[in-house]
Amino acid sequence: MDRIEKISKEMQKVISMIIRDEIKDPRVPLLTSVISVDVAKDLKYAKVYISILGNSDEKKNCMIALSKSAGFIRHVIGEKMIIRYVPELTFKLDETIEKGAYMSALIDKAVKNDSNKIKQSDDNDKNKN
Repeated sequence: MDRIEKISKEMQKVISMIIRDEIKDPRVPLLTSVISVDVAKDLKYAKVYISILGNSDEKKNCMIALSKSAGFIRHVIGEKMIIRYVPELTFKLDETIEKGAYMSALIDKAVKNDSNKIKQSDDNDKNKN
């Protein structure tokens, strides 16, 4: 694991802790997770991928609150991590978990429909005999 990856992983932990323990904004729900952090090679910028459990309005409000809190979060990162530069933070909504859950539900529904069709076909075959 190279230096940038280590910094990204540590920053992910620290930002998760800050969101959980130090941000008091009511627009940030308890079920807000930091999925990953991509830090640029020069350590000047970082994209923070966030997953939020809630409806679209809650997600939108949470992203606004996090963007407004970026300076505070950056300041706390500077206190908790020993790095030369604390990158500017950009928050991005990551919906891959929700998309995965949706796809899983669709697959389960398709499998159930196929099972029902097979069962009906078997029942029809038995009734013919």
